[in-house]
Amino acid sequence: MLLRFEVSNHRSILEPVELSMIAVDQDRPSARGFDLITERVLSIAGIYGPNASGKSNVVEALAWLSSAVGGSLRTWEEFIPREPFRFGGGPETPSTYEVEMVVEDVRYAYRVDVNDSEVLFEGLYSYPERRRRVLFERDGLEIHFRRGLGTLAGTRELLTPTTLALSAAMRFGEPEVQPFGRSLAGIGVRGVRRRAAWRRVLAAGAPALSSTERLFDERGSDAQASLFDDTDFAPVNPRESALALLRFADLGIDDVQFVEDEGDDARISMPAGRAPRPRLRLMHRVAGQELPFDLAEESAGTQTWFALIGPTLGALRSGRILLFDEIDASLHPRLSARLLELFQDPLTNPYGAQLIFTTHDTSLLNHLNRDEVWLTEKGANGATTLTALAEYGGDKVRRSVNLEKAYLQGRFGAVPELDQIVLRRVLGLMSSGA
Repeated sequence: MLLRFEVSNHRSILEPVELSMIAVDQDRPSARGFDLITERVLSIAGIYGPNASGKSNVVEALAWLSSAVGGSLRTWEEFIPREPFRFGGGPETPSTYEVEMVVEDVRYAYRVDVNDSEVLFEGLYSYPERRRRVLFERDGLEIHFRRGLGTLAGTRELLTPTTLALSAAMRFGEPEVQPFGRSLAGIGVRGVRRRAAWRRVLAAGAPALSSTERLFDERGSDAQASLFDDTDFAPVNPRESALALLRFADLGIDDVQFVEDEGDDARISMPAGRAPRPRLRLMHRVAGQELPFDLAEESAGTQTWFALIGPTLGALRSGRILLFDEIDASLHPRLSARLLELFQDPLTNPYGAQLIFTTHDTSLLNHLNRDEVWLTEKGANGATTLTALAEYGGDKVRRSVNLEKAYLQGRFGAVPELDQIVLRRVLGLMSSGA
C-alpha cells in the first residue's frame, strides 16, 4: 500500500507537494493497520480543484514514476523523458520523486532525482524491523549495495546514465528488492494521458485485448485466472466476477460474447498468417428479445464502466494501486460512488488495494472522510499546491460537516473564481460604465 508520495518539478508542480495516505481519523474499518507501522493507511484519496490547477499532474507524476521503474531499462536511451516546470529555472532544475510503500508487510522508501540527461541520485531503503536499512544508493553511475545483496552485482553492468538502478535490479530476482519494484511498476492507470515522450511502446500487429476483454474471453490463459485464485477465499470465476460488475451498473447488458469476424474489414492490415481479432459484442435483453451491440455503439458511460472492470478487479484481487484521472468523466455519480465503496469496504477489498483519483464531482464528497480529500490550487507563479482537507482546522472541517456544501461555498478554496461582471462585459452583455 502507498503511504506517501512526494514530487517536485513535474509539469505544473514546482515546489515539493506530498500526497499522504496515512489516516487522520483512524477509528474506522476503511483505515488499514500493519504490525510494523503505527499509522493506519487509507484505501481512497480524492483530489479536487479548479480546471488547470494541477490535479491531473499529481496522479500523472506517480504514473510517470511507475512507468519509469517498469521501462527505463528498455526504453530510456539518449535522454530522460521528464516534463519539468517550464517557467523560471524549472528546465535546468532536477525533478525529484519520492515514494513510501508497504509491500509484503515491509515498509520501503524510494527516491530518485533526474534531469534531462541523467539519473543524479537514486536510493532504496527498507524498514523490516522499524529501523532504516539501505538497500542501495546511487550517485551518477556509482552505486553501492547493502552487504549481502551480492545477487545484484550484475546491476552495474546494466546501468547507464538514463537507466534507473531499480529497473535493472529487478532483473535479478532479489527478494529484498524485486517485490517493491514490481509493486511500484505495477500501478494501474486509467484516464491519465500517456504522452508520447514516455509512454510504453505498443507491440506491433493486432492490438491486444484490454484487461476487461481478457476477463470475458473464455480462451484466456491460466495466468489470467491466477489473479483471482486464493486459498483464503472461495474459488472465483473471473468471467462471472466481471459480468456481475457489468450487470451491477444496470446498463441493460445481460451478457458479453466474442464472435469471430470473418469480414474483409477484419483482415485489413493484418500480418500474413495472423488471425483476425475476435469482435466483442454486448448482449442486451429487452422484452424477451436479445440483441448484440458493438462496444463502439454503446454510450460513453457504458464504455467507461466496461473499461474499468478489468483494472478494478485486478487491483482488488492483488492489492494494487489504481490511479484514475477524472473519475467522473462519462460516469454517473452513483456508479462513481459504488466504485469508491468497493475500495473502502474491507470485505470487497481484502488485500488493501488503493484508489487515487481526481474529480470535479462534489457529490462524491458525501462518500469521503475528511482525510480522504485533497485540494489543488495554482499560485501566481503558475505552480500547483496540494493541501489535505484535514489540515483545515476548527469548525471548517469537523468530521460531521457537510463537505460538499462547505466545498461549494468556497470554505476550503480550490474552487473556480468566476467574475461574472467581467465576463458579461467581454461578451458585450453589459455596458462598460455599469
